[in-house]
Amino acid sequence: MWRFEQKLPFGLILSEKSLKFYLDDNVQHDVVINMKLNLTQKIIKEHLISGDLTPGAAISIRIDQTLTQDATGTMAYLQFEALEIPKVKTELSVSYVDHNMLQSGYENADDHRFLQSIAAKYGIYFSRPGNGICHQVHLERFGAPGKTLLGSDSHTPTGGGIGMIAIGAGGLDVALAMGGQPFYLRMPKIVGIKLTGKLQPFVSGKDVILEVLRRLTVKGGVGKVMEYYGDGVANLEVPDRATITNMGAELGATTSVFPSDEKTRQYLSAQQREQVWKELTADPGCTYDEELIIDLDQLEPMVAQPHMPDNVVRVRDIAGLKVDQVAFGSCTNSSVRDLAVMAHMLRGRKVHTGLSAGLSPGSKQVFDEIVHNGDLIPIVEAGVRILESSCGACIGMGFSPPTEGVTVRTFNRNFLGRTGTKNAKAYLVSPETAVACAITGEFTDPRDLGIAPIQTKMPDQFRVDDSMVIPPSQEPEKVEIIRGPNIKPLPLAEKMPEVLKGVVLLKVEDNITTDHIMPAGAKILPLRSNIPAISEHVFEVIDPTFPARAKQAGGGFVIGGHNYGQGSSREHAALAPMYLGLKAVLVKSFARIHLANLINFGILPLTFVNEADYDKITKDDQLEIPVRDLSSGKLGVHNTTKGILIPVLHPLNEREIEIMKAGGSLAYAKAKA
Repeated sequence: MWRFEQKLPFGLILSEKSLKFYLDDNVQHDVVINMKLNLTQKIIKEHLISGDLTPGAAISIRIDQTLTQDATGTMAYLQFEALEIPKVKTELSVSYVDHNMLQSGYENADDHRFLQSIAAKYGIYFSRPGNGICHQVHLERFGAPGKTLLGSDSHTPTGGGIGMIAIGAGGLDVALAMGGQPFYLRMPKIVGIKLTGKLQPFVSGKDVILEVLRRLTVKGGVGKVMEYYGDGVANLEVPDRATITNMGAELGATTSVFPSDEKTRQYLSAQQREQVWKELTADPGCTYDEELIIDLDQLEPMVAQPHMPDNVVRVRDIAGLKVDQVAFGSCTNSSVRDLAVMAHMLRGRKVHTGLSAGLSPGSKQVFDEIVHNGDLIPIVEAGVRILESSCGACIGMGFSPPTEGVTVRTFNRNFLGRTGTKNAKAYLVSPETAVACAITGEFTDPRDLGIAPIQTKMPDQFRVDDSMVIPPSQEPEKVEIIRGPNIKPLPLAEKMPEVLKGVVLLKVEDNITTDHIMPAGAKILPLRSNIPAISEHVFEVIDPTFPARAKQAGGGFVIGGHNYGQGSSREHAALAPMYLGLKAVLVKSFARIHLANLINFGILPLTFVNEADYDKITKDDQLEIPVRDLSSGKLGVHNTTKGILIPVLHPLNEREIEIMKAGGSLAYAKAKA
């Protein structure tokens, strides 16, 4: 049965079990109906706490599992502590250390010790440094079909590869979920992506998602879930599916999901976790809000050019372009399957003398597999450097390319400056294409190498060793939380005044990412638990003077274009600007996670009614925004410098309005408690 909670025209009301007809006699006439559900609707319906499944409706869902990583986790657990709850209320919560692995000073090591003690005390599993990247490990050891997973990392949708509704969010949302609160979102539209046929040799799951990005762009998934179905799905192993759902984040999608089928069962069985498997598919004859068809037979090797994941062309189109660095791994392409292909193609060959190549295995399990099955040997003999099982190079935490270098990466993002070298040019490719580039020293279609294709086979039994996952303490009352000097108190927003006043501190264009707002990298990431220190780097990529000007002006406003805040889930891109006094952000459109983070930290999100009004505001203009009444969703921005009034909208529902007035979600949650 279906639930709409929606009044229809002509006296109809569609309810959970029937159509109720109110005719001229004012007598209710019921007709029982059955609705066919797609997979996304099935899982969300099973977890629905409030709202209905109408696209765009405000809903809340129960969260079964959470994950954090160390770059976002320290702040998330400071927020969880502030809730004053003795133990997490989820079925499972895991704290991973996989980002800040370079310990050139005390900061990262102190954070790791803090995270381990927090996990022990509050009922959280702790995945030690070296155990692997959170998304790869969670897929291997914890994910389960039909469950909901909320993670403080934008690539949490990797879990959709085994039939989960796995969503990336800010750390505060994850902290609240660990405290037993629902996750609030807008019911997404469901895009059905029908896969037909079978991938040809040297074409893989990475090429599938690059093709989707080419067609839909980095804005094409905002407010949507990508649900894959069709006869082509059965031809994809779980690692390829996970690659596709992982990079659904680059579409701006809420999440992506595959059915849980025989391939899923085989994968979980090989992980000695078949007991969590269940078959999950869409109902035959169900419908989608939008549809896309991809013929796997026709796909060829693709590449995303700088500096956006949707700047996609065929590898053949840029063949011959010189390459300076090749980076293998990341949460997107570091599975046993990916490294088996890598080893096969490198066997008996060498990395080109004009470049450097490095590999970050996805997990300790993956590393164990390639050590024991022999695949590590041809990789090392070819001259590939072996890096840690970490996010590392993907976030500019080591293995940065040379000045103006061309770096070819099996990663998921190629934003300007993300590599750690601001003027480098990052290209995103499959493992097959990356190997071809590493061998030849230039962009090369892997099909042109003359190497015999490999038929990869998933192991019947993975090497399972969970000794690097530490369960929570059985005596939490005896656990002492260890805090290093770099861990500073959590800053909180002030309650919203009746009028927001200030200067336009910055005006930016479309597709500003969270990497632009709050950069990562080896110098900045260790400051994640120190908001006063990390705030000195806000908008550093765009305007290094921003922090000083913001503090001198007592805060102000930022003006932006479309898709503002795309990319990482890092809440520091809202939290640090809030600390600097940012009061509101006025843009043409927002990316989902960043919008939620702005609300969480009491920064008013606004959009232009008329996009042409974007041109009526310039940097250093003085603005006033009366906000005493937010109920209508309509506000006026007084540009006192130019003497004009600009109509704007806010996307807040009643609950979010109360959050803004309270000074953010943490203050609101504590008041409600």
